[in-house]
Amino acid sequence: MSPTIVLVRPQEQGNIGATARAMANMGLEHLRLVQPAVSLGRVAYAFAVGAREILDHAVITDSLSLALEPFQRIIGTSSVRSREPKTQLLSPRELTETLSREHGSAQSALLFGSEPSGLTNKELAYCGQVVQIPCSPRQPTLNLGQAVLILAWELFQRRELAADATSNRPPAAPAEQVEGLMSQATGVLTAIGFARDDTFEGVSRELRQLSARAGLTAREVNLLRGICRRALNSLGEFSDRSARNP
Repeated sequence: MSPTIVLVRPQEQGNIGATARAMANMGLEHLRLVQPAVSLGRVAYAFAVGAREILDHAVITDSLSLALEPFQRIIGTSSVRSREPKTQLLSPRELTETLSREHGSAQSALLFGSEPSGLTNKELAYCGQVVQIPCSPRQPTLNLGQAVLILAWELFQRRELAADATSNRPPAAPAEQVEGLMSQATGVLTAIGFARDDTFEGVSRELRQLSARAGLTAREVNLLRGICRRALNSLGEFSDRSARNP
């Protein structure tokens, strides 16, 4: 599930509208505003080109704790100039990896502070992790809409890559075929003397776990079985030559 963007004490209509547009650009839908200093008027909608619906459905609350009630994971954002929060720091790329591991029904909130000062230490205390976007030391802080756009783009890229991998990759081979590969691989390891090592059982288990994680396709299984078969044939021929020429 895509995270909800939460703006805490936003000051400018233009930044709220730019946030909505950035969200729409990158496929995010849910916006919450906590104690906004301004109402959503003409300027906000002017900046939210193509994202009017996001503003229309934005949830507005006077309490951060109330705004965060539905969420299982809360991630804050902080500028480089801010005091280091006592929470796990993430890069934008690490943020996408963290959210990709969430259960499908889990809800996440991504918090952004007000334009002048960002999130306070009290507000950061709600967050299990904090994202920092690296910037040049000459100008280490970002405009609110820009910050939202950068993180939303990272999330969009992750979703697109995941969708491409899922749609283009053939289905995994049946367990029966994979087990045949493991049997042949065991034969190769036995032929080269690896089976005499006391770590053989553990190696075999890890190879099986590796194949399970990889989700090998039928073509990949056949390729690896062909390699095993060639290896065993070559080992047999080498053994025969050695026997004839002691």
